[in-house]
Formats: sequence, structure tokens, C-alpha cells
Amino acid sequence: MGVIAEGRRRFSAFDVASRAAFLSFVSNAVLMALKLSVGLTFGSVAVLGDGIDSAEDLFASGLAFFTVRMALQPADEAHPYGHGKAESLAAISQAALIAGGAVFITVAAARRLAASDSDIHVAPSLVTMGIAAIVNLGIAAYSFRAARVSGSVAIAADARHLITNVVQAIAVGAGLVLVGITGDHVYDPIVALMLAVYLLWIASGILRVALHELVDTALPADTIAAVEACLAHEGHGMRGYHALRTRKSGREAHIDLHVLVDPEITVSDAHRLVEDLERDLRALIAGAVVSVHIDPDEPPDAARAGSSARDAARHNPGLDVHRH
Repeated sequence: MGVIAEGRRRFSAFDVASRAAFLSFVSNAVLMALKLSVGLTFGSVAVLGDGIDSAEDLFASGLAFFTVRMALQPADEAHPYGHGKAESLAAISQAALIAGGAVFITVAAARRLAASDSDIHVAPSLVTMGIAAIVNLGIAAYSFRAARVSGSVAIAADARHLITNVVQAIAVGAGLVLVGITGDHVYDPIVALMLAVYLLWIASGILRVALHELVDTALPADTIAAVEACLAHEGHGMRGYHALRTRKSGREAHIDLHVLVDPEITVSDAHRLVEDLERDLRALIAGAVVSVHIDPDEPPDAARAGSSARDAARHNPGLDVHRH
């Protein structure tokens, strides 16, 4: 009883993304053992292939859990911008695992088609795939919610992966029903081949999203529009802005820009305006990392005058001009 209580305590201490990754890991371990044993015992290559895919899922879920925990670590001297990219790397690894599973299933199905003399016990295989579909659907629903709450790329990829497992279970079940009705075992490897094509398509989608984040793709257009609307609000006391840039790193959104302020206000007042703006942007995008540079809203002549003063300071050491 004490072990169970301690396990619950540790689980409740996880953030929502870590909980989703842990649940996915446990469910994949159980389903892998079930499907591999049933596939080997009762002769379905589709069930066996799905069991192999669950073995890859087990590794992928463990990787997701590890990278989600890593991404939560604060920035340090070696990683001054945090560890968010670890989640994108995990998503790429998941895409590779899904594609690898598709290749394995293709080979196994081709061999079964060539042999065409194996026996399949339909009933236990059907029950196994029904259990797999129900479990994966429940964990996927939880993971999608966790991904929305946390913004985790790795958990979102894992949730999509779990949905592919639900589709796989349904397709394998349909193939087994056809085998049971017709007595023709060819439907089992045919369904396995269809699954392989579907897995390759899913892998390409996960890879595309992960690569976009690795190359610092901007935030979605609707999010940028919301940021621009926030910047245009009169209450911030800004005279304008420029050089707005956004990017996403794991679950973190990054925003940096230059704002124009009244050149007559004090540094303290300008700093207060910026703090208010940063607070509103973080409220708009939870967890956003905001960097704002202050520029005085000066006419061109004033800018040239400032430049002349700096030039004079270089030739006259007695003139004290601070450079920022």
C-alpha cells in the first residue's frame, strides 16, 4: 500500500505534460507485451506488426517523457536560451520510429503474402485489438489535452502517434473480421500493408512540424496578429514599434521587438512602460519570453544631432556621452 501511495505522490508531482508521457509509456509497455504474445501465438502478422509498432511506441514514449522533463529545466550557462529544442528532437525521433515500423510491417506482410499457408486464430486477435483501441484512445485524449495546456511539441506528437495506433487497431480488426468471414488469410497481410502506408504518411507530418521548429519558424499568423493588436493598444504609451520577430522553441514562444517612446520621458518611466507591455504580452501568450528594446521617437534631425554629439565625444574626451 505504501508503494502505491508513493507512486501516486510522485505522479501528482509531475506537470501535465510529464503525466501524459508517463501514462503513454506504461500503456505502450502493457500493449506491446499483449500484442506480441498474441501475434506470435495465434498467427496474425498484422497483430504481430502492431506489437512491433508498440515496442517502438514504448521507446518513443520514454523519449518523450525524458525530453519533456529536460525542456522544463531553466536556462543555464551552457544553454542560455533554455532546452526547448529537445522536444523537437524527440518529435523527429518519433517520426523515424514510426517510419521504421512501417518498413518492418511491409517486410513481414510481403513474406506472409509469399507464403500464404499460415493459420490465424481470429477471436483472440480481435479481442486484443479491441483492448488496444480503447486504451490508446483514452491515453490519446488525455495527451491532446495535456499538449494544449502545456504547448508541448513532444506530447502533441505522441498524441498523434497514439491516434495512429487507434486507427491501426481498427484496421487490423477489420482485416481479421474479413479473414473470419471468408476464410481467406490474404486480408491479414493486405491490411498490414495499408497500415504501413498510413504510418509513413503520419511520420512525414510529424517530421515536417518538428523541422519547422528547429529552424525557428515564426509563430502562427493569428498569434502574430494578436501580438500586433496588443502592441497597437493606446494604453501602453508607446508611439510605435518595429523589428517585431517571433519564434517557437519547444513549448516556449519568443517575442522580441523595438518600441518607440517619447524621448523626453525618464529612463525609469520608459522602463515602466516596457514592463507593462511585457506583462500584457505574457498574459496574451502564456509562458512567452519577451525581449523589448527601447528606441527614442526622434525626428531625423534629432537623430543626426545625436550622431554628431557622439562624433564630437570621440574627439573631445571631456564630453561624456553614454552609449547603450
